[in-house]
Amino acid sequence: MSTKSGTDYNQELPSVGSSNYSGLNVTDLFGIVSKRILFFLTGFVLVVGLLLLYSLAATPKYTASSELFASYDDTSSSSQDISSINTAGSYIATQIKSYPSLATTQAVLEPVIKDLNLDMSVKDLGELITVTNPTNTMLVDISVETDDAAQSQKIANGVAESLSNTIKSSLYSSSNSPVKLAVVQKATLPDSPSSPNIKLNLLIGIVLGIIVGILAALVKDMTDTRLSSVRDLQNITNAPLLGSIPDTDVVKQAAPVVTSAPSSLVAEEYRRVRSNLSFIAPVKGLNSRLIVITSTEPGEGKTTTSVNIAAAFAENGSKVLLIDADLRHPSVATKVGLEEAVGLSHVLSGQANVADAVQRYWKANFHIMPAGPKPPNASLLLNSSTMEAMVMQALRQYDYVIIDTTPMTIAADAGMFGRMGNGVVMVVGRGICDKKDLGTTLQQLHNVEVPVIGTVLNYAEQSKKHHGNYYYYDTEGKRQQRQQRRTDKR
Repeated sequence: MSTKSGTDYNQELPSVGSSNYSGLNVTDLFGIVSKRILFFLTGFVLVVGLLLLYSLAATPKYTASSELFASYDDTSSSSQDISSINTAGSYIATQIKSYPSLATTQAVLEPVIKDLNLDMSVKDLGELITVTNPTNTMLVDISVETDDAAQSQKIANGVAESLSNTIKSSLYSSSNSPVKLAVVQKATLPDSPSSPNIKLNLLIGIVLGIIVGILAALVKDMTDTRLSSVRDLQNITNAPLLGSIPDTDVVKQAAPVVTSAPSSLVAEEYRRVRSNLSFIAPVKGLNSRLIVITSTEPGEGKTTTSVNIAAAFAENGSKVLLIDADLRHPSVATKVGLEEAVGLSHVLSGQANVADAVQRYWKANFHIMPAGPKPPNASLLLNSSTMEAMVMQALRQYDYVIIDTTPMTIAADAGMFGRMGNGVVMVVGRGICDKKDLGTTLQQLHNVEVPVIGTVLNYAEQSKKHHGNYYYYDTEGKRQQRQQRRTDKR
């Protein structure tokens, strides 16, 4: 644990402007998507839905294909000019490269339009045709795509026939062409649409949907001003995480969890916080420890945390005093059901002594000093020499003095108390704490040389890996309760 004497106050605080995504791994990415699952699903469903809607609304297209084979016509009048079969092959290979372009010319397409009585121009017909010469072959492939299967078939066969005739006669005025194009595969009637391909579009939609969904989750995570995970907390503060308290109904009960549900996973998490805090250095010159608990915003659960940590120390046999120093909004007495007529405000104003204000709770070694009535001059009372003297006297009588202070966005009391000990414990509420405000709070504490000795994440998401442990604690607790009832009967 960091202590006041070992803190480097010249160290730069982490940047708060944006989260650090440079070291994002698959596990982190999965965590962000799980956290922002609504945005992921929205992006995914939107992309898949749009592609599916397009596929269903688009006009079906049918593709028909014919194929021609180019060969050397040795009966042509020009055959005497060709010295060998190899020369003929080279000649055909050279000529066939121009046939795909030739197939969409007026010379080839006008006869097709006339024969089939098509109501379209040469340009329009050419846009429906795709002609290719597969590499290193003597083949010419013709594909025609229209919204009518029979028309696609007729046009594909018509273009193949017209191209063959054009090659045979039109290019040579005095003699036949030495190249012969023969139709080796006539177009057949398509039995299903070639587009839209619903299966392919759905697969593309799923892939794009996942990508868009992940991007939507990342954008939301980067632009969200509320702290929502341990990763967010670690990006803002370098202080160690003392514990993560899950968001469960058991925490909302009036009594501390270690008394109302001692065998629960939540109680174990508070005991984990207790164990971590037991390693902080005692106040200089004493054997006792001062634990100052604060938060950035109201409603982050600092009072509940203070009560449960104090109860966890008392459960362990330590002498504990919990002081409600949040005079502006006192809530410790209400939380545990104690009388709050007399409290800290009376002691600081000289209206009562410490003995009158301290009440025992749960165990003989657990004492609580409520805040008392709200004073008009809270800051003046808390920053008085009387307050400091009272805390120092309490540290001589108790093993642990725990102070529940005002949130930092309301007042800076935590800094004053933190200087009496070794720093403060920052309670951070997931979904409540603003990242920028937390950064400002850390900077304020840094400026007055008060370190954050640790953080407690409240309202944390329950981890599935702990479910088995919870079952163990739950069944073990029931066994202990049964054993206690048998002992009481004896």
